[in-house]
Amino acid sequence: MFKKLQKTALLFMVLGAGVVSSALAQTPVDTLTPGSGKLLSSALKPGIRQYLVYTQQTAKSKMLGLSYWVRDVKAGQRNGEKVIMITQHWYGTDTLNYRTTYSVNRAAGFAPIYHTETLHGDTRAFNWGPTQITGADTVAANALKTFKLDFKVPAFNWNLDIETFEQLPLAAGKAFAISFYDAGVSQPNFVLYKVNGSEILTLFDNTKTDCWILLTEGKAPNGTAYTQSFWISKKGHEFIKEEDRYGGNTRVKIKLAGAAPNVVAAYKIN
Repeated sequence: MFKKLQKTALLFMVLGAGVVSSALAQTPVDTLTPGSGKLLSSALKPGIRQYLVYTQQTAKSKMLGLSYWVRDVKAGQRNGEKVIMITQHWYGTDTLNYRTTYSVNRAAGFAPIYHTETLHGDTRAFNWGPTQITGADTVAANALKTFKLDFKVPAFNWNLDIETFEQLPLAAGKAFAISFYDAGVSQPNFVLYKVNGSEILTLFDNTKTDCWILLTEGKAPNGTAYTQSFWISKKGHEFIKEEDRYGGNTRVKIKLAGAAPNVVAAYKIN
C-alpha cells in the first residue's frame, strides 16, 4: 500500500486480518462496532500526542528504521453534531515518508464520518457511513473519487486504532472483537484483542503507571506468526506503548512526554 516506513507501519494493521490463535479465539469476546454503545467516549481526551516509532529487522540488527508521529485530537461540531476531529502527521527519514491524515468521527460511539489521507502527493478522501463508504467527489484531487463499498457491518477507522483502544472498557479477562476498516481496501475485518495481564511502567522522573496489556496475535496469510501488544494506562486510559513482532522483526511505538516540541506547529505544516 505505502512504501518504505509507512508500508512497514501499516503492515501490522493488515496482519490483523490473519487467523487468530486458538487460545484467543476461545476467550469470551465482546463484539464492538460503531453504534454498539460499548466504548467509553469520555476517556478520549483532546490534545496533541507525539510518538517515536522504530523498527528493527533481524537481518539488520545494527540499524533502526525511525519515524515520528503527531496526532492532534480535537472536539468540535459538524452540521450541529458533536464530533472528534483527528489530524495525523507521520515523518520519516526523507520527504517520501511523510504522510498526513484527517479523520472526523461522531463523538458518541466514535462512528466514522469522513477520512482523507495524503502520501506522495496522492490524496484519497472518503465519506463514511454505517453501511457504505464512498469517495468524496467534492475533493478535486481525490484519487479514489469513484470508490464505493457497501459494508456488511459498520466499522471503526483502522487509522484511529490508538484512539479506539483508549476508549475500550479494559479489565482482567476481557476480550474484544473490533470491526476495523482500512479505507480504500476490501471489506472490514473483525480483529480479536484480549487483555493479557497488566504491567507497571516507569515513566519520566521514575513515575510509575499501571497499564493493561492489550494483545492480538495470529498468523499472516504466508503463515508467519505475529503479535501486537498495547499498553494502556488503567487510570487515564492513555496509550503508552506498543510492541509488534513479526517473523523476528520488531516495531515499537512509544508516547513522548508533553514537553516534546510540537513539530507540526514549529514548522507550520498544514
